[in-house]
Amino acid sequence: MELMQFEKEYRVHVYETGPDGRLSLYSLFNYLQDIASDHAIRLGFGRDDLMRQNRFWVLSRIYAEIAVMPKWEDSIIVKTWPNGTDRLFALRNFDLAFPDGTQIASATSSWLILDRNTRKVQRPDNILSEFYSDLHPNQSPIRYASKLEPSDGETKTSLEYRIKVSDLDLNLHVNNVKYLTWVTDSYNLDFAMKNVPMSAEINYLAESQIDEDVVIITSAEKVHGSVYSHSIFRKGDNKELCRIRIEWNEINN
Repeated sequence: MELMQFEKEYRVHVYETGPDGRLSLYSLFNYLQDIASDHAIRLGFGRDDLMRQNRFWVLSRIYAEIAVMPKWEDSIIVKTWPNGTDRLFALRNFDLAFPDGTQIASATSSWLILDRNTRKVQRPDNILSEFYSDLHPNQSPIRYASKLEPSDGETKTSLEYRIKVSDLDLNLHVNNVKYLTWVTDSYNLDFAMKNVPMSAEINYLAESQIDEDVVIITSAEKVHGSVYSHSIFRKGDNKELCRIRIEWNEINN
């Protein structure tokens, strides 16, 4: 069972921080993507393992609750473990803490396995049992990401962008963290300096590729803090690629 949980220590580099000196939201999600990949390889169902069967992983949904954002030169212990399956989803959890045990964040994620040729979703329980037979669902400390509904409030176009080489992953599609990077760039500097994220939830809906033009549509709602919903569309066919919901909290200086 020791193999089922994996942890790594990360040190916050200056290039992973925002203008406020805190770890950027997209860098935090990069840590989650990195450790998930490493652990899947160790368990025997990493990218190359699935590619040999003409299949590949796709991150479908991810949700994080954040207690505090680390700062430059802080050390972070990130833990991850697979949490069984839910119908077509393979589930994976994360926990982030400082070395003294102080909680930073918790996250949950839902992954799909697709056939490379047909792009059809494959049942994960059948495929993963070939690599590791002891997958089973456990209680999660936070909820799993749910389906984000389209915003029904007032919206505005907050950013337009053309996809570049630096946005692409090994499959020549946009890396999933890049969508969060684009959304972060849609906020102005004053907001970025005065607010920290409390939670972030992402639904990935379609793939995008180089030289495609995308537009971010944003709507805001007021609850205990400030909540912004973002939808990213491809301009060529108006296909929605991604939905992101971020809850922010104003910093009390």
